[in-house]
Amino acid sequence: MFPQLVLAASLTLALVTVNTKSVSAAIINYAFTVDSPVNKGNGFFSFDDSTFSNEVNPVAAIKSLSFQFEGDTVYAEQDDTKYPDFPLVFPATSSTGETYFALDYLFNDKSNPSSSISYEIIGEDFTSFSRTSPDAELISGRVSYTQVPEPTPLVGALFACSLGWMMKRRVASMKKVKV
Repeated sequence: MFPQLVLAASLTLALVTVNTKSVSAAIINYAFTVDSPVNKGNGFFSFDDSTFSNEVNPVAAIKSLSFQFEGDTVYAEQDDTKYPDFPLVFPATSSTGETYFALDYLFNDKSNPSSSISYEIIGEDFTSFSRTSPDAELISGRVSYTQVPEPTPLVGALFACSLGWMMKRRVASMKKVKV
């Protein structure tokens, strides 16, 4: 009975510790995908959710951002044309009613420095346009976002499942010994 009590107490303490860490964590991580007829790419960004402004439409500064078109140059938060005031993250609602955090990010084409092409991501909208030719055709696309889960809850769940499996095996072996 005593070993089971110690095991139950340690499991409870471990789960409380895991929950405390995940509640106090303020860094949110997101993955995003750009899909347009000309450009496709993937990226990640993170932000501190405690830094949202107290405006009607709250925004927060990006802590880190990494984006790359397929097989192209990597873009970072410093590539925003209005850095360090941008890029920003803001709460948004998708057409399906799902809430998420979205980007406001404007950057120039780094793979061809002589190009006048710029890219803009605002929420679910992606636009590619020419800075020097206002009559040039705009290319638009969609941006989708997925929150990246924190590893701490996953580790806690794995620990709890493993502990439960070990307890089940121990109880089964104790029953065999008694019979």
